[in-house]
Amino acid sequence: MTVNEVQDKIISEFSVFDDWMDKYDLLIDTGKNLPLIDPRYKTKDFLIEGCQSKVWLHPEFDGKKIKFSADSDAIITRGIVALLIQVLSDRTPEEIINSDLYFIDKIGLRQNLSPTRANGLLAMVRQMKLYAMAFAARRNEHKSSDIDKTETGK
Repeated sequence: MTVNEVQDKIISEFSVFDDWMDKYDLLIDTGKNLPLIDPRYKTKDFLIEGCQSKVWLHPEFDGKKIKFSADSDAIITRGIVALLIQVLSDRTPEEIINSDLYFIDKIGLRQNLSPTRANGLLAMVRQMKLYAMAFAARRNEHKSSDIDKTETGK
């Protein structure tokens, strides 16, 4: 599924509920289904700055796509990062960088979070996009060095 197809699916799942308490329950259930991050990545290096609760995010890049794993010490935040992973994990860096995460506003998530949680959501999105930019730059660096070697015969 494309980024937008996954977002549309999430919007559809959340649109079943009118009451935000029911939507919070769905968010919590989504977080419960988040595959756990390897404990070795629950370190300061993978902690997202700007979140009220602790959120660890680990990217894995196979040269083509990035897979994310994450965890949080707060159940709502865990659900939020689980939604972001549903949309952005197993994507190319370019797909992540260029994604317009419209589902956040369409399901009313940003409007129904406390200001500190909303800042945390933005910090998670920013970190995922920063990882994607770093992997894209590194991949492009390798490609240009391979071209240089080909052109110089080394």
